[in-house]
Amino acid sequence: MPLTDPVSSARAARPTPDRLPLGTLIAGCLAVCLAQIALAVPATLNGLFQEDLHPIGSQLTWISDAFLLPVTVLELTFGVLGDLFGRKPLLVGGSILVIGGEAVSAASSGVHLLWVGQVIAGLGAAALFPTSLAVIAAGTHSHRDRARGITVWAAALSTGGFVAPVVGGITGSYDSWRTAFVVVVLIGVASTVVSLLCARDSKAPEGRSLDLGGQLTIGIGLFALLYAVIQGPTDGWASTPVIIAFLVAAVFVVLFVIAERRARSPLLRLDLFANRAFAVASVVAVVGMFSFLGTAYATSIRLGPVQHQSPLRTSVAFLLLNGLTLVMAPLTSRLLERVSGRWILTGGLALMAGGDFLAATLPVDDRALTSLVLPLGLVGIGFALTVSSITATAVNTVPIHYAGMASASTSLLRDFGFTLGPAVIGAIALSRASSLFTSGLHGSALSPQVKAAATEVAAQGGPLAVNSVPSSTPPGGAAPLALQALGHGYSLGFAICGAAALVSCLLALIALRRVGAPQGC
Repeated sequence: MPLTDPVSSARAARPTPDRLPLGTLIAGCLAVCLAQIALAVPATLNGLFQEDLHPIGSQLTWISDAFLLPVTVLELTFGVLGDLFGRKPLLVGGSILVIGGEAVSAASSGVHLLWVGQVIAGLGAAALFPTSLAVIAAGTHSHRDRARGITVWAAALSTGGFVAPVVGGITGSYDSWRTAFVVVVLIGVASTVVSLLCARDSKAPEGRSLDLGGQLTIGIGLFALLYAVIQGPTDGWASTPVIIAFLVAAVFVVLFVIAERRARSPLLRLDLFANRAFAVASVVAVVGMFSFLGTAYATSIRLGPVQHQSPLRTSVAFLLLNGLTLVMAPLTSRLLERVSGRWILTGGLALMAGGDFLAATLPVDDRALTSLVLPLGLVGIGFALTVSSITATAVNTVPIHYAGMASASTSLLRDFGFTLGPAVIGAIALSRASSLFTSGLHGSALSPQVKAAATEVAAQGGPLAVNSVPSSTPPGGAAPLALQALGHGYSLGFAICGAAALVSCLLALIALRRVGAPQGC
């Protein structure tokens, strides 16, 4: 769940003597809540997607990244569009895109149409995340009022992370996964009406321009990288499409660097990375957020498609992961005022690492929700501390006149980490599970008929498909082997998330030890 900081353009908006209109505040908060709910709802429904749509191989992973990809690639561009042409139209248009995307998702008869719906909804969220904050920041004219407005905005975003698993859990358990998307459509209609009637428009076109070269190169490069990572376990890491995708990603990342060096208004200021501390903080942002969303994805697959637990029970786990951010908001705010962001960041990452390592030790046949309270609670508390301190730490490493650009750059990198989480963890876990299942099946005492049937099902859908086969059918006898293989695969996923959080923790502790007050004051 991305958190975008006030962009520098919002600070450049021409002030007026009026206070922030209540209608604008409500519109911005409802818009970001909508975007966060749309982002988080599918995570509680992965088990139902597996049962109803029968995705094979990496198709389940693409449901999550179909939404996250446009958010990551286009979020900053929509921020510039709002500055140039007005933020109120983007609030309205973004909500309409979310409505359209969720309507398509609700009507999906197959996984491919669900991807389309999630891409459309992701485009809307990419507009809403930066615009909702910018319209609030632009309407405030003192540091105190802006801080209060941003705090309310962050609380609304956290509320979305809290509401989403409840919506997904209740509708998925008592009606249908399609109803969850219908609920999001209704929230989207409310957001559209409120933005249209109550929001005050604002813009700040001075010195702003679109970086089309940077946008195209990073978009193609990121998509190619994600395609290669997600499809690797299914198509084979040495397959021609995967190798070509990696090469395309490398070429376009280089082209992105060249484009950003030449751009008048770059999407990402590369000279900021000459500051060692900022570069380290950026790495921590990517790896730390990769760890969190990788954990969330591994949890959703473990409880849903692997253990076949209901969406309502799955939602409890996501309340631990996301809901604690809202609960801890007052404490986190006080800590950021009194304690160096580096220490909060280090402590948060350490808690995330501890929770992931505990989750990795849980046996796959342990279906008790109480077993998840400690590990996921630690990750949830750690994330609440980490996500609030990453930007503060990054901004404090650069001169004050670069604070806005540092915030925007950190947001881009943080969202990139979010997008990588499901892709990488899904790829590693499924690859490991497939290998273990194949070797376990060959060495088992099952009949040749069961082995042949299980091999055929696994060739099409992997261990997840075998794990979902009824015991009355021939491949069903291999389901316990698939369950154990998946358990080991996603335990490895949790361990990798823990290792990523631990590396980030040590990096922040060692490399950011000299970060103090903001520079250039």
